[in-house]
Amino acid sequence: MTPLILASRSPRRHRLLAYLALPFRVVIPQIEEDFALAATGRPEELAEALALAKAEAVASEEAEGIVIAADTIVVDGDTILGKPADSSEAAATLRRLRGKTHRVITALAVVDASQLAFRGRRPPPQGGGIDATAFSAIRRGGVRMADRLWSGKSLEVPPALADHVITYVHMRPYSDAEIAAYVARGDPLDKAGAYAIQDEAFHPVASYDGCYCNVVGLPLKALAILLRRAGLDITPDSLEALPPECTRCPIVVD
Repeated sequence: MTPLILASRSPRRHRLLAYLALPFRVVIPQIEEDFALAATGRPEELAEALALAKAEAVASEEAEGIVIAADTIVVDGDTILGKPADSSEAAATLRRLRGKTHRVITALAVVDASQLAFRGRRPPPQGGGIDATAFSAIRRGGVRMADRLWSGKSLEVPPALADHVITYVHMRPYSDAEIAAYVARGDPLDKAGAYAIQDEAFHPVASYDGCYCNVVGLPLKALAILLRRAGLDITPDSLEALPPECTRCPIVVD
């Protein structure tokens, strides 16, 4: 079986990937993530570029294997909100998002490490992805993928695939006291947008439109589709143990 490698330091992504019941190991990519916030361009493109950079950084050190990477960003209006630098910034971010709707974009990248030896010049990120407002228009069993063909050779399985998923998140009107208590726990500092949808104590989210796992950091059904495109045997058994929130996910995996 082709080795599966998760290029991520996030324990949340580790736990989510385990739901697919596929053996994998974790390798932390050694790249600087802050460049995305300083760059210009569509947030979806920036997230995909960073996910691809993570996957490539790990794949370049591996002789074989399918490398998975992801990057999650929160977008309020036209502003990208990354991980807060400190407690003060975390509180300011939570006040900014309070009672409003924002987008959560998670980009996925899947890279075949064995194909990197044949890689040509990588094209820039393009569009694609899944928008919660257009789910009804997505054909059953299909997700519009932005394939990254890094080789000029004709290959049955592309050496690199990338896509993104968008979820619209509606925050509840939590109080300043709740913000202070949550920030005091230190939990917001490693999370884009300074919150976790799954936090039962703070429970900042009133509702959401789209994929729940996307907000946590790894949209499992979209990932399953990408892994199939990469040649992995994702069986119905692999999808039986997904989190209960996945039963309401509009992404369909046939």
